[in-house]
Amino acid sequence: MSEELRIALRLARPGFELAVDLRLPGQGVTVLFGPSGSGKTTLLRCVAGLEQATGQVLMAAAAWQDSAQRIFQPTWRRDLGYVFQEASLFEHLNVKQNLRFGLERVRSAGAARALDAALDLLGIGHLQDRAVASLSGGERQRVAIARALATEPKLLLLDEPMAALDVARKQEVLPWLQRLRSELQIPMLYVTHSVDELAQLADHVVVLRQGQVISSASAQAAWVQPEVALAVGEQAGSLASGRVCERDSAYALAQIEFEGGLLWVRDQGLQIGQSVRLRILARDVSLSVAEQDHSTIANRLAGVIESTHPDSHPSQALVRVRCGSALILARVTHRSLQALSLKVGSPVWCQIKSVALMG
Repeated sequence: MSEELRIALRLARPGFELAVDLRLPGQGVTVLFGPSGSGKTTLLRCVAGLEQATGQVLMAAAAWQDSAQRIFQPTWRRDLGYVFQEASLFEHLNVKQNLRFGLERVRSAGAARALDAALDLLGIGHLQDRAVASLSGGERQRVAIARALATEPKLLLLDEPMAALDVARKQEVLPWLQRLRSELQIPMLYVTHSVDELAQLADHVVVLRQGQVISSASAQAAWVQPEVALAVGEQAGSLASGRVCERDSAYALAQIEFEGGLLWVRDQGLQIGQSVRLRILARDVSLSVAEQDHSTIANRLAGVIESTHPDSHPSQALVRVRCGSALILARVTHRSLQALSLKVGSPVWCQIKSVALMG
């Protein structure tokens, strides 16, 4: 599915106004990111028709809302699935009965097949006879997601689905969300204020602040934008997609080829040719005017400074370095920039102390 999702909405409340104008991809995960009170959940609820704003919501060729045409489809007529922070399962029904409840509401010829596919995709087929009370928090959320997918939605909305989970349960659910991103052909809107979830799941990123859009871009492009870097703070950095091109079994390392060159990472059972997502934190990147051969830092990329930007603390700067066709973000002090006479256009070496594999 390639048709875009069009959202142009305004909603005024005392002390707050949501005003967005977005064209979002018709596939993959679009993450709505921002601090509490930025309007993420409000926007999601407006898309679902749970709150009525002014403007347009167009899903492919279908007008779910068009104020100029006096169109406002109620939630039950919008072809979507909604997963809340809490799983909201019926405690008096077992897992299978909870899932079948959703099927009875939809009455679609393909719903049973869609549910079977969702059970397999989320790895919960063996839970069907379990009582809801016996499920872990992660299992409950996977059941809730399967119930939403059984309706064969054209759009899946997820409102901080891991916010109520502890760290262990989040690690239980995250691989299944990554699998959804990889295998589902429907678009997803995913609300979070977790930087880790943003880095691991997003194909497209919308950053909100006080009801306004401050950035809307692909995940890789968004991460190196100064506005996004300031929004994520100490977790600012770069995202990249790469491919495993070599393995060094003697040292348990794998080499990744990406747009900026070659990087060594810890081998986690990767296969040659496997596609991976990389995350490089800006605080783990130092800059040098010459390649440092006598160093324990194995990952070094040649590049050119493309731009510099103020950071949240006046002592530091965010520096964007063009390495091949990739942008690497570095967080360095203004003092160091001045001492090395570094400015836009200066050739540098990015010395990367750590690279994380995201899933």
